[in-house]
Amino acid sequence: MRTHMKDDKRLKRKVRNSYIVSTVSMTLVLFLLGSVGHLLTVAMQAARTLRQSVPVSVELRRELSDERRAAIGEALAQEELVGTVVFSSKEEKAEDETFRQLFADEFEAVLDENPLADSFELTLTSGSADAEALDAFVARLSATDGVERVSVPAMMAERLHATIGKIRLVLLLFGGALLVISLILLYNTIRLAIFSKRYLINTMKLVGATKWFIMKPFLGNSLTQGLLAGIAASVLFCAAVYGLNETVPELLAGGRAKEIATILLAMIAGGVATSTAFTYFALNRFVNMKSNKIHLY
Repeated sequence: MRTHMKDDKRLKRKVRNSYIVSTVSMTLVLFLLGSVGHLLTVAMQAARTLRQSVPVSVELRRELSDERRAAIGEALAQEELVGTVVFSSKEEKAEDETFRQLFADEFEAVLDENPLADSFELTLTSGSADAEALDAFVARLSATDGVERVSVPAMMAERLHATIGKIRLVLLLFGGALLVISLILLYNTIRLAIFSKRYLINTMKLVGATKWFIMKPFLGNSLTQGLLAGIAASVLFCAAVYGLNETVPELLAGGRAKEIATILLAMIAGGVATSTAFTYFALNRFVNMKSNKIHLY
């Protein structure tokens, strides 16, 4: 009797330890996936910001009427490739400290008039990554009545967009590979947890338990386990984001509350969904397995 009680306690301890290990493993996998997802989001946001930082200067002709200048400004604001439009007068440019430092003396003493021109300073949207669209946009602006010159660093824009495209591809491949590896590890962890209970499952089959009767408690435990793992991973993720934001605020400057909340919900939902689905697939195999083959696995 005492030996039977010891064996019973030992079995309960093994089951509990298996449950704890699988929950911790699931928590760490979800935390890793959430962290990588957040870093990918921040990297994509930084890429969009870089794309929109390409400056375009639209210089206007001299003696242009205020009405025509306003019409050009309105037309620029309607362009799909234009992010922001800021008017810069030649008087403002002449007062710029950087421009003044280019001259040993006041340039007004040498020139009769201000040599600068009024202009619209533009920033572009992510649509400027299309070289043909950007060329067509520049050609359209150059042909606009009242526009003297359009200055755009084409080489810089081309290299920037090419670099961002490569970075995005690398990040997506890395994130996809990590997702696949994590799911495989998670499935193997759950499968091993079910494997440790295969004799219990077989005993229930031998006494006449139905398939759903056997699977129901396991699926209920897996749902609870996935929920606990998702919540624990969310707590770790919030702590990591807070710590990084306090230490390196520039790294997470692109992270927004809405995106973080989406990642947290995805971690919890993903924990519940993957735990339940993987438990079902692993459990279904052992439930359908013949009793004389249970010892082979």
